[in-house]
Amino acid sequence: MARVLGVLALLGLSLAGPAGAQAPKAGTLPQLPAELERVRTSLDKYRDPIVAVHDGYFSSLACVDFPVAGKSGQVPYAAGGMGVHFLNTALIGPKLDTSHPTVLIYEPDGDTLRLVAAEWFVPTEASPVRPEVFGHPLDGPMEGHHPIMSPEMHHWDLHVWLWKANPAGLFSPTNPNVRCPNRAYSFHEEAPMAIKP
Repeated sequence: MARVLGVLALLGLSLAGPAGAQAPKAGTLPQLPAELERVRTSLDKYRDPIVAVHDGYFSSLACVDFPVAGKSGQVPYAAGGMGVHFLNTALIGPKLDTSHPTVLIYEPDGDTLRLVAAEWFVPTEASPVRPEVFGHPLDGPMEGHHPIMSPEMHHWDLHVWLWKANPAGLFSPTNPNVRCPNRAYSFHEEAPMAIKP
């Protein structure tokens, strides 16, 4: 576990994301069950990524998308984007707190970042058994998302699209409506390899 935290801390502390934020456009927030509405409301302050950084979330810098759906042996991602991940290493562990996601996910929008999703992340080293949050099992186990994570970072995760509607589903890892700009630090990836629990 110390090795896992050390790698993630190095990643989190060595990279910072761009500043600026915009609230979702009026009327565009997805409809959510009551429990998730409360979670979204409690996390709305993170629409400003600087507030997220002040609370211990650090940018992975990269905008990640998956132009092709996962193939045999990979996690079955639908084609789509994720965005820029802001990780809070202090929240990594076997227990999940519904009001404190491990990761906040932003979509680049011009020269700003728009908060679109939250992610609950657990290394398999911390929990060899599939965790669950909101009554939903986490996806995985899977390899780390190269190049922003080492492939050896086996983990479970669950994305929840709280601020941007997702035609692939509220808990889908990818969103076909999220796009990474055609710039440096945008990575068009393949789905990570699935591993045996």
